[in-house]
Amino acid sequence: MEAGMRESYGPAADRLAAYATGASAESLATLADQLLAIAALLGREPRLRRALTDPARGADDRAELARNVLGGKVEDEALGLIEELVRPRWSSPGALRDAAERLGVDALLASAERAGELGEVEDELFRFAQVTDGAPQLAGALGDAGAPVGQRAALVGYLLDGKARGVTVALVRLALAGFGGRSFSASLARLVELTAEARDRTVAYVTSAIPLTEDEEARLGGALAQRYGRQVSVRVTVDPEILGGLSVQIGSDLYDGTVLRRLLEARTALTK
Repeated sequence: MEAGMRESYGPAADRLAAYATGASAESLATLADQLLAIAALLGREPRLRRALTDPARGADDRAELARNVLGGKVEDEALGLIEELVRPRWSSPGALRDAAERLGVDALLASAERAGELGEVEDELFRFAQVTDGAPQLAGALGDAGAPVGQRAALVGYLLDGKARGVTVALVRLALAGFGGRSFSASLARLVELTAEARDRTVAYVTSAIPLTEDEEARLGGALAQRYGRQVSVRVTVDPEILGGLSVQIGSDLYDGTVLRRLLEARTALTK
């Protein structure tokens, strides 16, 4: 989230965090559904987006407009969060829609945390992302923006209903519509990262030629945690083509110690 967007998002995020401390997992899941429905409404209604971010209107005027449009259609907490969201200035109408969507995701993650399932949701999201990355036809079907979202959501239901937690399924379905304007695969990756952040962790994407043992993953995670000053979720993808060694990516930092990279460097040096 950009610095300017974080500043505008902060008051609503703080209100959600305060509400989540005393809310049940079920209440938070309901709140998330309503916030995501509002985000979808903002996506469909450009005039409403523009009106709710119009700098010529005062903050109270924008909040009143939100009440007039949404009052009686969503619960009081969802309405209060959206009122909080429209009060600050936004860089663009689209940024408000993205913020409403992010607020819905944060509410979903809070519901998983309240249920004690946040770690499992992170694992399930990552594993599903791995499955789709390894199955080009499936990835193409789920990421086909030209196909109706409902049709693709039905496929997700067939694959995950009864096999993954409800929050996981909801997040995957959100990725189908392109979370924050991203592609399906990029949406899944971002949602994995947000889930890790909700656990106060950083995600390390590790590529290895062979599976790592639990002990090796733990040692790697410990070394990275010491380097970055926070806990690290190690997410391993096995790719025999790298021949040996490891590639580790955390945010924009890439540590490539693979045999393949060294061979390519040697080949480049020999051809100079």
